[in-house]
This record gives sequence, C-alpha cells and structure tokens, in this order.
Amino acid sequence: MKRATFSILFYIKRTKTLKNGEIPLFVRISVNSKSCEFGMQRTINPDLWDSAAGQASGKSKESKEINEFLEHIRFKIHDYRRELEQDNRTVTAAALRNKYTGLSDEGKYLLAVFDEHNDNCRQLMGKDFAPGTVERYKTTRKHLYDFISSIYKSSDILFNEIDHKFIRDFEFYLKTKRNCCHNTAVKYIKNFKKIILYALANDWIRVNPFKNIKYHLDDVDMPFLEEKELATLREKQFGNVRIQRVKDIFVFCCFTGLAYSDVKSLQQSHLVEKSDNDTWIIKKRDKTGIKCNIPLLQPAMDIINRYKDDPICIEKKCLLPVLTNQKMNVYLKEIADVCGINKELSTHCARHTFATTVTLSNNIPIEVVSNMLGHTSINMTKKYARVIDSQIKMNMDKVKLIYPGNK
Repeated sequence: MKRATFSILFYIKRTKTLKNGEIPLFVRISVNSKSCEFGMQRTINPDLWDSAAGQASGKSKESKEINEFLEHIRFKIHDYRRELEQDNRTVTAAALRNKYTGLSDEGKYLLAVFDEHNDNCRQLMGKDFAPGTVERYKTTRKHLYDFISSIYKSSDILFNEIDHKFIRDFEFYLKTKRNCCHNTAVKYIKNFKKIILYALANDWIRVNPFKNIKYHLDDVDMPFLEEKELATLREKQFGNVRIQRVKDIFVFCCFTGLAYSDVKSLQQSHLVEKSDNDTWIIKKRDKTGIKCNIPLLQPAMDIINRYKDDPICIEKKCLLPVLTNQKMNVYLKEIADVCGINKELSTHCARHTFATTVTLSNNIPIEVVSNMLGHTSINMTKKYARVIDSQIKMNMDKVKLIYPGNK
C-alpha cells in the first residue's frame, strides 16, 4: 500500500472570538493534499498563541497545559493513523477526523446532510440564497426521500451506496411518478448533485457517481400574449375577487416584466419619483441581486393605485396582494379559458409578454429591455426576443415597395 503524505496543524480562528475574549482551537488534518478540520472544544487567549509554531507561547502554566493537550491530540491522531494502516484501510483526513470525533465509520447519510444544507440555506435566505432557491432545495429533498422510501424501502441512504444507477433511477422516478418535464427533472438533479459534490469535498464519498453523466436543459418556447390578447385580458372584469386580483397582478407583470418573486416582494420603498414626475420601480431582483430600473407605464400605475388601501397590502406592507405561485397559475388557467386565450398562462408568461409585445415590438432597444428585466447579459434577453406576425408584415410591406411586380 502506498504510504500517504500526512500532516497535522493546530490553529485558532480569530473570527470566532468568544464573549470572554478567548478563541477556539482547531486542528487540520491533511492527507494527500485533502484536509479536514474540526474544533477541539478548547479555547485560548489569542495573546498566548504562536501561529508560526502552531502552539501556545511562553512558559506559563496555561501555555504548558495547552501544549500538553495539543501533544496528546497529535499522539491520538497518529495512533488512529497506524490503526488504519494495520487494518489495510485507506488513510484519509475524513477517516481520521471521524475516528477522533466518534462519527460512525460507515459513513454519512444523504438526507441527513441535505437537511443540514437546507437549514444553512434557510438561515442565509435573503443574503446568499433567494427564497425560490431555498424552496427548490426543500422540494428536491422531499423527492429524494419519496424515491428512497419507494425504491429502497428506507428512510435514508449512505453516500457510498449512491452510484450511476441511483441517479438514472431518480431521473426516471421524477419523470414518471412525479410527472416532471425534462427541464424540471434536470433542475432537481442538479440540486442533488450539489450535495454529492459537497460530500466529495469532505471525503464522505470516494467516487463521483455523476462522472460521465451530463444533463442539458431543452430550449423552451415560452408563450407570450400578443397585443390583441393582452387588450382582451385587460378589458375583462371578474366578479370573483381572487380571480380579479390574479388577473390584475398578471397584467401588472406584463407591463413591468417583474418575475413572480419580485412582484411578491414589491414594497413602497421600491417606487422612486423621478424629476420628471415619472414613477420608477428600482429594485434588486430576488433571484440574482441584479438591479432593474423600470419606468412605470400607466396600466401598471393604475393597478398599484387600485390596491393602495387593500387590507392584505396594508397588513403585509406590500404593494400588491400576491397569492402563492401555484395558486396564481391555477387561476390563470381559468382566466385564459374565460378570455378565449389558447395559451398556458403563467407568471413567467407575463415576463415574456413585457419583453416581446410591450417593449421590443415597440422598438425599445434590446439593451434597454435587458436592463429593465435585470438580466446579467443581452444573451439572456435574446431568449425573450420574438418576432411576431405584425413585425414580419410591417417589414415585408417595405420590401413590397421595392418589388412591385410586372406592370
């Protein structure tokens, strides 16, 4: 067996200063350039720590006790290393850490780690993660649990039991049992893959089960409303209060380009009065953090004024009474049927309507549209740009003047 390169480093984390001014001691074990670290449940006065030597400095009683403690830790880790070598087992930093901390030698469980990951995401929501991203990880975890329960008759699975077949079977499960389309299934699998990569980085799994597996998203021709359809929708009034609200919010998105999460979190502070008395929405997108600057068209301004005294808006301190995305899409199907619109309406359809019908079809430059949509590049906006029949006819009418035909 090839002997592993091996090192032990003791250090302190000055960013984790405790209330009493002391700092926790950590140890980093490195084997073959891969390392694991953990706290040793011991603290030290930072003035006593010698970073270059990796131990306490001076000859005080406290320094001697700490250095004896560190030497004891070093001896135990070396002892665990010898045990692994004698048992002909691969020496890894993770294995040594597990031996020292008492973690199960059989490995880590997928859903247990997924729960830790999701809990961290929830705590960082609004900072590093958008609410929609947190919700997708939560849903991915639920689908994995249902899959493992159904196929493996278990509540969890070890990382080292996950292989190429597990991934392909999970994909099949998503597309059949959960009735996910290809792109939705791929998004869930990519969320799952992040947990696998995290496990690889921590040596909880040796071989990447995603090796030689590649996924791509299919191009989707998202529907959008043409001018006549948008006019029909605007004119239609519903007696049902909830349906009328959903229609109004959908129309608002058609005239602002805001995504569902952005219109749901829209507040009075996002409205800015410019010097020309125009009102703008200036807001960072919840999904990307990219700022979008949108001058409000009158139809959108009318909808805001309509709900300024709405009890839900007052209670939640929001501009519009937005339902959940799922409920919005359910009501939008009913709205489309009533209006005779043979298209699948969704909150994202409204965003495409803004890009194609409201702006690009009215000769707004694509660079301006990209800024209003909060895109990071024009290439993203090009996916929203469509050529509609009225544009084709307008341009071909010009060509007809050049080629009038035989007289």
